[in-house]
Amino acid sequence: MATKTEERTFEDAVQWLRDHGFDLIEAPGMQGRVFLKKYNVSAAVQKDGDEGVKIFAYPGYLISGEISKLINRGYQQVLKTSKAEVAATADHLKALQQFSEELKEALGLPSLYNESLGTVSDAYQYDRIVDRDKPATERPKRPWEKIRAAAAGKKSRA
Repeated sequence: MATKTEERTFEDAVQWLRDHGFDLIEAPGMQGRVFLKKYNVSAAVQKDGDEGVKIFAYPGYLISGEISKLINRGYQQVLKTSKAEVAATADHLKALQQFSEELKEALGLPSLYNESLGTVSDAYQYDRIVDRDKPATERPKRPWEKIRAAAAGKKSRA
């Protein structure tokens, strides 16, 4: 059963975050954008329109001062930044999940069942399928795709 959530204004959300122990840093040169930090996890929210608030940078564990992206490789979840890739531990995942739930409450967003069960990854990349994370136009042709293309070329000539 879905429950209604009351969306908060930007000012109300920022005040709620301060009251609940989040460290807030105003984004330099950006009016209405705030970086949040708690449990060594960070995200950014910004003003949306006149009164609304939206997530600008989704939550990620901080690694060397950079917000990481959680990737599920099927056999292991990893935290990836532009410079490093670290295996995600249970403590990392617990911190991410707790931060995300508190952020949703602060912004008045619904807490979805599958997300409440545990951490949801930003990307899912399984080791059995190479290059699946690339756009379809950049992936190398698979052997069966080459055969189909060649067969289609023969049919059009006939």
